[in-house]
Amino acid sequence: MKIALLLLSLLLSLEAKILVHGHRGARAARPENSIAAFEYAIAQGADFLELDLAVTKDNVLVVSHDPQLNPAICMAPAGLPLVIRESTLAQIKQWDCGSKRNPEFPQQQTIPGTRIPTFDEVLALAPKGNFGFNVETKSSASKPQLTPPPAEFARMVLDAVQKHKLESRVIIQSFDWRTLTELRKLSPTLHLSALHPTGMAEAVVKLDYVQAAKDLGIDMVSPHYRLTTKARVDEAHAAGMKVVPWTANDVKIWDQLIADGVDAIITDDPAALIAHLKAKGLR
Repeated sequence: MKIALLLLSLLLSLEAKILVHGHRGARAARPENSIAAFEYAIAQGADFLELDLAVTKDNVLVVSHDPQLNPAICMAPAGLPLVIRESTLAQIKQWDCGSKRNPEFPQQQTIPGTRIPTFDEVLALAPKGNFGFNVETKSSASKPQLTPPPAEFARMVLDAVQKHKLESRVIIQSFDWRTLTELRKLSPTLHLSALHPTGMAEAVVKLDYVQAAKDLGIDMVSPHYRLTTKARVDEAHAAGMKVVPWTANDVKIWDQLIADGVDAIITDDPAALIAHLKAKGLR
């Protein structure tokens, strides 16, 4: 009986664990989407590294949230193209995305000379721990010139993941569900997450987002934290889907998401969220 009770207690504790996804690595502490940010998140104990993908002119997957140079956080030598899809990898590697502190994060440590990493370089961090990768394909039907077509983009991403033998450790997420649809055609087992933006019209928010994602073979939903409620989390769980809201950086918001019963939280400050969860006995 004691063994059975201990086993039940262990299972309940595992179910209660809320996973931590380090947004763009840990941009509250290090330059976003950089090797330094990912290594920091790994060292703090993040369960997943969240990152974004763009594609260069010479068809190399690189890790960047913005499709072009963001002057608030990056600098480039004069004369270089500033759009990633119009730039070669060699040109992109001349950008300095670590000398400027992100004005949204005053505690962020600058690292002059920080370069935009390739997807391969980030996946090569896998031996450093048992964490996963939450990878966002940055594409838009309204701006097709900025990325390859969805089917091509999906194939490039899956090829990279398979090259590193990381299918079981990767989630692919996107606001552009076209890439998720193409990925499901290519792989019946890859974990896929449907991102849901904030600021949408109320009529759109009321659509059956969970069922629409499930119908496409997607096994996870990722709404903005403002759109996350216990009722919506319960609905997703009833459909067999996990819920991973983005991007929460405030203790009150974390506590609300915990009360809602989410499975994971995407945050810019994984160290602080991990400490908060430990204090509540959830890690």
